[in-house]
Amino acid sequence: MPLLLAFDTATKLCAVALSDGDRVIASREEASERLTHAEHLNVFIQQVMEEAGRSLNDLTAVAVGIGPGSYTGLRIGLSAAKGLCFALDVPIIGMSTLDVLCAQLRSSAVALHDDDLLHPMIDARRMEVFTRTCDHAGNAITAAAPLVLDEGWCAALASAHQHVVFGDGADKAASLWTDKPHIVFVEGVRPSVNGLASCANACFDRSDFADLAYLVPDYGKEANVTQAKKVG
Repeated sequence: MPLLLAFDTATKLCAVALSDGDRVIASREEASERLTHAEHLNVFIQQVMEEAGRSLNDLTAVAVGIGPGSYTGLRIGLSAAKGLCFALDVPIIGMSTLDVLCAQLRSSAVALHDDDLLHPMIDARRMEVFTRTCDHAGNAITAAAPLVLDEGWCAALASAHQHVVFGDGADKAASLWTDKPHIVFVEGVRPSVNGLASCANACFDRSDFADLAYLVPDYGKEANVTQAKKVG
């Protein structure tokens, strides 16, 4: 079985999983409002390798969440993954954080039906989220895009399906999901260790490797950059 190191730093959760295929053998994770990924990521990687009694040279591949999500967090995660892959000469796997969320949901005890539609949501501040529509297996139906959550969006969802909303973007809009029988809100789903391991192994099995030189983060939208005012 492949020995896979997978991590995601796109959200407030910094999560690292070492897995034998999709079986997690060591993991670390911590959520912080201060986005302390730069402080914790490399420490967590060292800790999971030591806990498992394995060396970085034993790795078969490194998988990293590439967003959408936090600009700073994504740069930290992808830089670490590229550095490891370059030094170890192993392939890199770039995983959509939305895919990791879907894999995390499917690894939980939540019962899903074949005609359910999944809406993984990553907080993009205010009432905006990054999301896309997926089938019950997590396969993308629409492209990822920023979305403003409001009553109009809820009303536009096809009532013939059960719509499952989850992720920190869905959590912040908890009051929006009440009294809507066609929307099922699953609280507390994050791009955590089981989802990381499952998603990384699925990518490995289909040889879904990225180009080390050209893999870039999916920020979800362009950064809002303003120029400083001239003084004098």
